[in-house]
Amino acid sequence: MPSFSLLADPAFFTGVLATLGLLVGSFLNVVIHRLPRMMEQEWQAQCAELRGEEAPAAPALSLARPRSRCPDCGHPIGALENIPVISYLLLRGRCKACKTRISPRYPLVELTAALLAGFAAWHFGPGWQAIGATLLLWTLLTLAMIDLDTQLLPDNLTLPLLWLGLLFNLNQQFVPLPTAVVGAMAGYLSLWSVYWLFKLATGKEGMGYGDFKLLAALGAWLGWTMLPAIILLSSVVGAIVGISLMVAARHGRNRPIPFGPYLAAAGAIALFWGDTLNRLYLGLAA
Repeated sequence: MPSFSLLADPAFFTGVLATLGLLVGSFLNVVIHRLPRMMEQEWQAQCAELRGEEAPAAPALSLARPRSRCPDCGHPIGALENIPVISYLLLRGRCKACKTRISPRYPLVELTAALLAGFAAWHFGPGWQAIGATLLLWTLLTLAMIDLDTQLLPDNLTLPLLWLGLLFNLNQQFVPLPTAVVGAMAGYLSLWSVYWLFKLATGKEGMGYGDFKLLAALGAWLGWTMLPAIILLSSVVGAIVGISLMVAARHGRNRPIPFGPYLAAAGAIALFWGDTLNRLYLGLAA
């Protein structure tokens, strides 16, 4: 049995965290798929209560139950069919029972979770900073995928992410605590201000409240000094993708584009290269 001292070795620590990322990636797929449905059930129950009606009958749904099944034939997915990436390759991307094609997104999420964890371990080295960065990246990945699917950024993820960022920065893992607290406040208020200016000018809502909370969480992790770079990066990438989709006639002008994935990607970039981006930005502005 390997000694815990092996975790101090950068190569071993990177391998452990990347392997753990594969396993966690499988769980993230469950969260991405089920959390919006759990929220919808809760909303329906609340609406029924307000109307004085009984909550609509629906099977109990949680992140643990019921057991994962094929959405087409209902075949329960066994343990050997649920090995991250490997099972997908062995089954050639199809359900074992009905041979329906399985979306390649599932192994891609698992691989992405592993690569993000491995890169965080390599970049920061063994220690709490790498562990914190990995937790941040896994949550950003989950939020980005949920927003792409549903245009929702659940409070169940954004608010714990904010508090976790402040918790890690109690010990200045990424930035001093005052910088993190100001970052959380400035992150929320900056997009909140843009939201209301856009609404007053156009009468339309330009973004959702989940975007405010996600940027607040990024401010809590990375500090207020990273917010300009995050906003600039996410806006530029979002504009390029949005224009490209409209030019390709794959996205109507009146159809909203989720902003969360761009914020998440910009936050991940700022986590690793934020200081370099800030120096470049300040150098260009000088």
